[in-house]
Amino acid sequence: MGRWLCRELLSQGWNVTALSLDPVADDTRHPNGGSAAGSGQQLPGTHAVANLPVQEIHWLHGDVRDARLLARAVDESTPDAVFHLAGVSFVPGADADPGEAFDVNVTATARLLSVIAARRASGTMDPSVVIVGSAEQYGRHDADEMPLMETAEQSPLGVYGATKAAQEIAALQRWRKDGVRVIATRPFNHSGAGQSDRFLLPALVRRALELRESGGRSLPIGNTTPVRDISHVADVVGAYILLAEHGVPGVSYNVCSGQGSSVGELAQLILSRVGADAVLEPDPALVRASDVPVLVGSPARLVEATGWAPTRTLDDLIDDLIHAATH
Repeated sequence: MGRWLCRELLSQGWNVTALSLDPVADDTRHPNGGSAAGSGQQLPGTHAVANLPVQEIHWLHGDVRDARLLARAVDESTPDAVFHLAGVSFVPGADADPGEAFDVNVTATARLLSVIAARRASGTMDPSVVIVGSAEQYGRHDADEMPLMETAEQSPLGVYGATKAAQEIAALQRWRKDGVRVIATRPFNHSGAGQSDRFLLPALVRRALELRESGGRSLPIGNTTPVRDISHVADVVGAYILLAEHGVPGVSYNVCSGQGSSVGELAQLILSRVGADAVLEPDPALVRASDVPVLVGSPARLVEATGWAPTRTLDDLIDDLIHAATH
């Protein structure tokens, strides 16, 4: 996600400061140092990767849990906008270590917002702060409630969703108490080139390509019935930038397509795009016990505030994943 956001910000003329866990980024730091007025700051998780003009980015290296590093990042960039992407984002990883998930997803966010609140109080800066949450905050809802509006009850089932709900509560508290211009997002599923194959679509693409090469006739898969609202990552980062510019502080926004597809349908589409003749084979080892049956959102509030509209289809997304896996 970070590399997609940085690239899009640069293409729109923003100056970008990025905090990365990757020490390689330090070797490609922007020679001019800190960002200029009118800059955007993206925190953190962006790595030096192919197709990202790293020499145009001011890099800071470290962990978002480091309060001194957060203060340095804010002070050096004097941002007009902060895009807070940092998080333990792999659902099984959050379940395996809830303490780390809450530390990274909630406590680190509170530290960042505390720094920004102090700078705002001193008159130094007043950035908009886009907080990236998750549709997992909603938890389980009946199919007849879809697509979910932002007013739907938040009842997360897993640790990851719980941390994101808590992150949003902490962020909006800073808006109410200190006037920090927080804009909360609840992105539904999204993917794109560069996403780890620990996640659903890249994993299915990898397995489908292996089947095509080996001539295998069955694709291992977990539960095929869950329905998800999936967008291309490029459309999602476009929504984040529009919200930084036009979103209403103190408001939460779904970022989604409004359309749902079952995991089985997605797998069949991937097999078709790859050109692999195979059937789906259930694999109990790939089943998540806490899978939400259906999760589809309404982007109406986002569209009304920003005029956002998706520009890529599911076919585009899958083709991009196939291309990334074979080049």
